[in-house]
Amino acid sequence: MEENQKMSRRQMVASLGTTLAAATVAPAFGAVNNQPADSLKLEDPTTKYPRPPFQAQSQPWPGLAGNMNPKPDHGETSYKGSGRLKGRRALITGGDSGMGRAAAIACAHEGADVAINYYPSEEADAQEVIALMKKKGVKAIAIPGDLRDEAFCKKLVDDAVRQLGGLDILVNNAARQQTQKSILDITSEAFDATMKTNIYGPFWTTKAALPHLPPGSVIIGTTSEQAYDPSAELYDYAQTKAATTNYVKSLAKQLGPKGIRVNGVAPGPIWTPLQVSGGSTMEKLRQFGGQTPLGRPGQPVELASIYVQLAASDASYATGQVYGAAGGGGQP
Repeated sequence: MEENQKMSRRQMVASLGTTLAAATVAPAFGAVNNQPADSLKLEDPTTKYPRPPFQAQSQPWPGLAGNMNPKPDHGETSYKGSGRLKGRRALITGGDSGMGRAAAIACAHEGADVAINYYPSEEADAQEVIALMKKKGVKAIAIPGDLRDEAFCKKLVDDAVRQLGGLDILVNNAARQQTQKSILDITSEAFDATMKTNIYGPFWTTKAALPHLPPGSVIIGTTSEQAYDPSAELYDYAQTKAATTNYVKSLAKQLGPKGIRVNGVAPGPIWTPLQVSGGSTMEKLRQFGGQTPLGRPGQPVELASIYVQLAASDASYATGQVYGAAGGGGQP
């Protein structure tokens, strides 16, 4: 019996030595060009995604991401989550495409239950998002409707709270953008539609959501580089983004004592249906994003992690801030 125990100890020591030796040698065999086998591959941001020129293309407003060429990357397969928002409950407007879709996919990948709102004609895009989120094992709720209607905005929040079991992340992202060469070409009806979508909608939605938001909740607004460097042909849209930046900072001061954080995300030129459904001229569309230092437009997924970071509890001291992602341009 004693001899067997000695043999077992000798075998254990020998096995340990072999394991340590293998661990020491393994990195050398797993390395390529002196890079560890498990190191992350560096990606050149100038060539990571498509660059202009792009083909001319046009869609009726509000446009579908699925019909764009090239199709935008919202993180459908490229975003990798790590459970940072597990147990959280989010309502995201404009969640069918663009930054809203990227934020919805990212929140789901991070473990949050998500309700998305979208214009009824965007149903095809929205159902793709719902299917993607459900694959992550979270609740995924579709609530179509027009944010220009105050009664709908209240119903939107009520439905989201009821179906999600509560609410602690509100992303006011939906927007209307239509390019016009001159202020003389903007009708009162068109001006009203932009104001109602981009300013009234977030106002009504936030008012409806506030009674449901406990301390630790977050509100995130999607603003734009247009807020501080407006294009001549986006007279009405740019105004709304300046207003968004302003309400983020004002509301952060108002809600800070209640433990609710309010922040904004300010994209530069991002490849979304806004551009192909009247938000950009064909001339600008062909060269879209080419004026940035990175030489290309951004993809929605490149902003997804910003929304997640602002929503996550470890960003608890960030409020009243505007985070930019503009390919080397912009000011926030």
